[in-house]
Amino acid sequence: MILKKLTILNYKNIREAELLFSPKMNCLIGHNGVGKTNLLDAIYFLSFCHSSGTSVDSLVIRHDEDFFMIDGQYENARGEAEAVYCSMKRGTKKHFKRNKKEYKRLSEHIGLIPLVMVSPADTYLIEGASEERRRLMDVVISQYDRSYIDNLNRYNKALQQRNMLLKQDEEPDDELMGIWEEQMAVEGEAIYRRREAFVNELTPIFQDIYKSICDGQEEVMLTYRSHCQRGPLLDVIRRDRQKDRAVGYSLHGVHRDDLEMTLGGYPIRREGSQGQNKTFVIALKLAQFSFLKRAGQHTTPLLLLDDIFDKLDAHRVEQIVGLVAGEEYGQIFITDTNREHLDQILHDSRLDYKIFEVDDGNIKEKEARNVQA
Repeated sequence: MILKKLTILNYKNIREAELLFSPKMNCLIGHNGVGKTNLLDAIYFLSFCHSSGTSVDSLVIRHDEDFFMIDGQYENARGEAEAVYCSMKRGTKKHFKRNKKEYKRLSEHIGLIPLVMVSPADTYLIEGASEERRRLMDVVISQYDRSYIDNLNRYNKALQQRNMLLKQDEEPDDELMGIWEEQMAVEGEAIYRRREAFVNELTPIFQDIYKSICDGQEEVMLTYRSHCQRGPLLDVIRRDRQKDRAVGYSLHGVHRDDLEMTLGGYPIRREGSQGQNKTFVIALKLAQFSFLKRAGQHTTPLLLLDDIFDKLDAHRVEQIVGLVAGEEYGQIFITDTNREHLDQILHDSRLDYKIFEVDDGNIKEKEARNVQA
């Protein structure tokens, strides 16, 4: 998928922008806080129907404005045009359209424009709670398996209903409790099977990318942990119902799954340096890209790289540059505060590119190269 043209009104600090992009490399240069990440976030929004930084849509509307609008003109792998449009007024729900037809359910859109974003916030995958690592799995799987979102929604509804019963002062109705537990077990085991298959396939891809960045000097591993590994999920959920009543919520289920991340056999959150942690998450995200390209609808995802070079030594930067400049990757959007790293990427390749200068939400094209011209 290629994003050919992007039009933005009142998105975060971007008042107005109309941009034509290179089909390969698009570089955004500017100081911190001027709007580079906001542009990437607008592109992210058109893939996932929400911002990468908040689930509250009204927070992306520019201060003192009443609405925002994003319009993306794409070209798919068959050369066909795809138009994706989103707008929202304060106090109302957002409108999301594909080729001028509004979606009845936003989940129908997920996967049309596969996308992987690498950003400084990804360190939460290592440092944060298990929720962050579950979200990583869910975001990737939902882009190539549409039924997965339905499994998640039904599981979360059953979980919410069970938790409401657990919080009651009186003893909950046993039959009703059983219905929600059975629903959690059915949907949870379906979620588990997809997550397990995803991690098993992703791990060797991730390890190969990590080794290529650090020349095989370090060993990394991903290990999926789930209550489903303890036996039939329904038995696991019911086994500790009284404990759940005591705390007022469900202690067991796939909502407690985790993805264990290790470096040299030890948890990376405890052992990794800043550079190793950043290398870990960059390799993990690039592995997601490769996985989506193989597992999806034979559509090359968009790759958004936000400020990825900070805290990395020169050798790791060079290796990452070599990777993203390769033929495997399609359209790339990359931000940095200076041109040194970006010039290295452009110098070491024969890529089409455009360079945009960003300043206080204003975005201007400054330079371009069209190899095919």
